Amino acid sequence: MRSLVLAVVLIGLGLILFVSGCNSYNTFVDMEENVENEWGKVQSAYQRRADLIPNLVNTVKGVADFEKSTLTEVTEARSRATGINIDPTNLTPEKLKEFQEAQSGLSQSLGRLLLISENYPQLRASENFKELQVQLEGTENRIKVARDRYNDVVTEYNKKVRRFPGSLFAGMFGFDQKAQFEAEASAQEAPKVEF
Repeated sequence: MRSLVLAVVLIGLGLILFVSGCNSYNTFVDMEENVENEWGKVQSAYQRRADLIPNLVNTVKGVADFEKSTLTEVTEARSRATGINIDPTNLTPEKLKEFQEAQSGLSQSLGRLLLISENYPQLRASENFKELQVQLEGTENRIKVARDRYNDVVTEYNKKVRRFPGSLFAGMFGFDQKAQFEAEASAQEAPKVEF
């Protein structure tokens, strides 16, 4: 009789562990899919910016005898930024840093292009240029929102991976923490605005 009770208790515990493990696994899968979905939105926002840049460069070329080195720099920065492909399966901090550096280079070259364009009144008056500036500004806002949402779902995922007893199941099933977007070191300094 005693061995029967022990067997029932062990089977019950095994069943509880099995159900708990299945539940944890499914939760990790759901959360990882959310991370991948939000990463796709970040990529989409960056792709939108990359798609707008050739139109901006062509508009600038068409309106002004513009500094060719600036246009070349923007084109090369776009090429570098779109050449780095990361997918949710290899979102390591190193890969994410490489991606962020390429995107930062593109942002800086775009900033220089827009700053230099201030010296060309006929360019500023162009409706195409104005519209592209508005589109780029909206795209930068979308990128920020997409990165924030991505960081939110990564935070929830990482909490689940690190908290007990989820950490046991995460390790058992091979779920690792995901990298987050971080501000660049230069973002800590306030920009200087001079007139």
